[in-house]
Order: sequence, then structure tokens, then C-alpha cells
Amino acid sequence: MEHAIDKTGVKIGMWIFLYSEIILFGGLFVLYAAYFHEHPESFVAGGLELDRVIGSINTLVLLVSSFTVAASITAIQRRQKKLSIGFLLFSIFCGVVFLINKYFEWGAKFHHDIFPNSERLLDGDPGLNIFFGLYYTITGLHGLHVIIGMVLLSISLVFVMRDKITENRYAMLENSGLYWHLVDLIWIFVFPLFYLVL
Repeated sequence: MEHAIDKTGVKIGMWIFLYSEIILFGGLFVLYAAYFHEHPESFVAGGLELDRVIGSINTLVLLVSSFTVAASITAIQRRQKKLSIGFLLFSIFCGVVFLINKYFEWGAKFHHDIFPNSERLLDGDPGLNIFFGLYYTITGLHGLHVIIGMVLLSISLVFVMRDKITENRYAMLENSGLYWHLVDLIWIFVFPLFYLVL
């Protein structure tokens, strides 16, 4: 009975933490909406500067990884340890692919002098400078969350391998999965706001 209460407490704690993360990004999205209202043409122009192919690939990568994280939890519940490990390894690999794509995307923008307060942006429409300020802030913060999610999944992977996560004790893996799903959910909002802005 006491174990069940502890498990419930951990879940509630995780949901409260996730809620605070939603508030953080929600505030940034409201800020985006306010500036978009003031500079719609600049935001559209900024969106056209972004690589929609890379953005789409990253969206697909995160969606697939969300499925494999969920599959890893199901596998451990069914005592399929090796399968759970495989799904976790693939999920972490997806996170690496996402970050590599983001590195090249950011690198290309810096190479073309497209970053907040660069000469190119300061000489142009102020709305464009605001757009890229929000772009780097939100995608950078999201990237940090991807790294944190990968760390949590890696810890869960080690615990599965050492039998600290089993079919009867998988709260750590479940909470890591919830965090990863949040990271994916946030990206589902980030992608259209920046890459598909019309």
C-alpha cells in the first residue's frame, strides 16, 4: 500500500513539473503571437529563411522517437528486456539526429549572418530581428530539453540493463517517457510557428 502511494506521489510530482514546463513554453508562444500581430510580414519573411526540409525531418524523427519510447515501456511491462533496450537506444539515437540537424541548421544561419543583432538583421526590418530572436530562444530552449530528455532516457536505459527497472518497477522509465513526449509535443507547436508561418 505504501509503495503504491509513493508511486502515485512520483507521478503527481512529474505531472506538476511538466505543467510548469508547459507554462514556460506557453508564455513564449504568447510572446510570439503578440509580436506576430505587430510584424506579420516580417515573420513570414523570416519563416521563408528557414529550411522546411530539415524542420520536417526533425518533426518526423521526434514523432518516431515518441512511439519507440512508448514501445520501450510496453516491452518492459511484458518482460521483453532486450526489446525495451533496443527501443530506448533507437529513441536516444533519434535525439542525436535531431540535434545534429539543428546544429547544421543554426550553423547555416550564422554563416549567412542571420542571428539576433547581426549586421544583416539590424540593417533590415526590426520585425525580422525579433523573429530570429524568438527563433533562437525557443528552439535553443527546446534543444536543451531534448538533451535533458536524452539524459533521462540514458539513465533509464542503464537501469533497464541492470534490472533496476523491471515489469514491476518502471516509474523512472515511465516518467522519462512522459518528459520525452512533452519535448515532442512542444516541437509540434514550434514547427508550424516558425517553419510554416503564413
